[in-house]
Amino acid sequence: MNENALPEITPPAIRFPGRAKLVALLDAAVSRGDEHQVTAALRNALSSIIPDSEIQLPDCVSEPIEGHYARREIYRSTEHGYSVVAMTWGPGQGTPVHDHCGLWCVEGVWQGGLDITQYELLERDGERFRFRGTGGMIAGPGSAGSLIPPHEYHAIRNSSSNAIAISVHIYKAPMETCAMFVPVDGEWFARVEKALPVDL
Repeated sequence: MNENALPEITPPAIRFPGRAKLVALLDAAVSRGDEHQVTAALRNALSSIIPDSEIQLPDCVSEPIEGHYARREIYRSTEHGYSVVAMTWGPGQGTPVHDHCGLWCVEGVWQGGLDITQYELLERDGERFRFRGTGGMIAGPGSAGSLIPPHEYHAIRNSSSNAIAISVHIYKAPMETCAMFVPVDGEWFARVEKALPVDL
């Protein structure tokens, strides 16, 4: 055994109402073909799953965490490799501009509203990146969108001052790190590696 190898992570065995139905819909979507077909099918699946009263997220997803948004992996497919993460956004919580480490992702808003801003990479100078916002939107319950590299740079924020927001993210594979981009000067940002642990 390689002593430097990372321990194998066991997929979570979180049970919740409608889990089998959710998994069946996602499995069917990720079997569609290329990443454009898969992400389109997943967007449609999420839009149908969110209002479905038979599917209820685990109770823990309703609990925000002080100081940062919560990431809870609620399912990981051993057959297809994708990961499902529910995120809980306390009032005002959000992310900096970040990427998805080259993984496609489909995101859907389950509850509340999220302010989502997309960014275009204009140029790069070593570890400095020049971005420009290309538009934003407030996504409400039932809305779903996708990110396919290289068009993966964005920021998310719960703009509510008194209510939580919940979103569900389906990643091509478990996303355990990403790059976040810290403002330096005008449109220039510095790239910083960020670990993405999951919360209980």
